Amino acid sequence: MGQAVSAVRVLGGLAGSCHPGPTAAVTVLVTVLAVASGRDAAGCALVAAAVLTGQLSIGWCNDAVDADRDAAAGRADKPIVTGVVSTRAVRGAALVALALCVPLSLASGLPAGSAHLAGVGAAWAYDLGVKATVLSWLPYAVGFGVLPAFVTLGLPGRPWPAWWAVMAAALLGVGAHLANVLPDIQADLAAGVRGLPQRLGRVLVSALVPLPLLAATALLAFGPYGEAGAAAWGALLSASAVAAAGLLLSGRVPKAPFAAAIVVAAIDVALLVANGARLTA
Repeated sequence: MGQAVSAVRVLGGLAGSCHPGPTAAVTVLVTVLAVASGRDAAGCALVAAAVLTGQLSIGWCNDAVDADRDAAAGRADKPIVTGVVSTRAVRGAALVALALCVPLSLASGLPAGSAHLAGVGAAWAYDLGVKATVLSWLPYAVGFGVLPAFVTLGLPGRPWPAWWAVMAAALLGVGAHLANVLPDIQADLAAGVRGLPQRLGRVLVSALVPLPLLAATALLAFGPYGEAGAAAWGALLSASAVAAAGLLLSGRVPKAPFAAAIVVAAIDVALLVANGARLTA
């Protein structure tokens, strides 16, 4: 009984250390994108498995690398810090997930698998040190930017993704990086983490967050059609209004820019999925 309880405790700790929210969100997004693009059931299942293992490895790597920093900051939301799971166990889980991600990615074909593994590699580079440099945005741009390629290169004929899909996904990644770091800039600076957002400061980042996300909105709204229809303008105007509201409310509600960025990102994701059938160049 004691061993069973211990195993459940460790599994719970691993679940909490994998960054479950982003892991689930990215896995669901890319899987739905694969469905919308026309991948068959087996292909969609492979996409889901590859993305899930990749995201698990990234989340576990992040918590293992940041264990000492999180402990110094008293992060009670981190299972390693609270002693639920050991750093060694999380590190081992990250390596196992990464090992599984390789064949699962390549099962979609060498071009598609290589694209996905390039994105996973970029995310690992972020975890292992790039996050504390002026290039902290680059792994997010690469990691998100390759996702349309992973989906389309696994289709019959291995078609390349449309340029607007790659650019929009990369911009979405940059926006996600800025929005993700925004609430923790002061704590990161205190811990010695000086990525691009930390160097720019909270005020400037709050103003910059909407820019890549709105650029992604414009690409996704107009890129697939080549003309400005009513729906495209509606999506762009809605995203712009939300971003403007976030900036205007930032003085009274410090988290308003972050919340606005999440809403704009959701609009971008919806547009990306809606254009799934048009992803190929």
